[in-house]
Amino acid sequence: MTYPSFFDEVDSILLYDPLADFLGAIEAGETEIRYIDAVKFAGHSCPTVAGAYLMAKLGLEYLFPDALPIRGEIEVSIKGAKAEGVNGVIGNLIAYICGVSDEAGFKGIGGKFNRSGKLHYGADIDGEVQLKIAGSDKKVDLSYDPSVVPPNPQMKELMQKLLSGNASIEDRKSFQKIWQERVKKILLTKELWPQMIKIS
Repeated sequence: MTYPSFFDEVDSILLYDPLADFLGAIEAGETEIRYIDAVKFAGHSCPTVAGAYLMAKLGLEYLFPDALPIRGEIEVSIKGAKAEGVNGVIGNLIAYICGVSDEAGFKGIGGKFNRSGKLHYGADIDGEVQLKIAGSDKKVDLSYDPSVVPPNPQMKELMQKLLSGNASIEDRKSFQKIWQERVKKILLTKELWPQMIKIS
């Protein structure tokens, strides 16, 4: 499988997964989510996927400054409606990273390891996204603004060519290159993160 090399430069997200530990799926439950995993889950790499990944990463670091985040024990709330804009993409990806789901998720074993009912939309929160340690008051609100890294001026024209079926092979390659260059800048230019992602 071939993909842009910068995917491997993105910091991974390390978590402890008690369910994986309990069932022997991952030794000691130590789980690593990489950006390529997020891309596989979403089916693409774009500014929205990159932003959701970073919000999950920074939000979990805020909630668990001195220990691995506990996968399956984090509630994910999205301010907007599920079907509105990219809310579903963001919610599903962050929930995947955090190991939780809506009411369709895993119900647990013997009253433990429940992962359902921990993804909420239309939430009354301050940010666009909120992560909360289940059963506690500890939470963090996050908002993401990808306009801090504007798209290449050629992107719109090239996209229109591709969508209309009038693009050459060179047009397609150029579009893919400048599209992923923007994603790369979002993910790897750490000095821009405070401007892109507001944490409260």
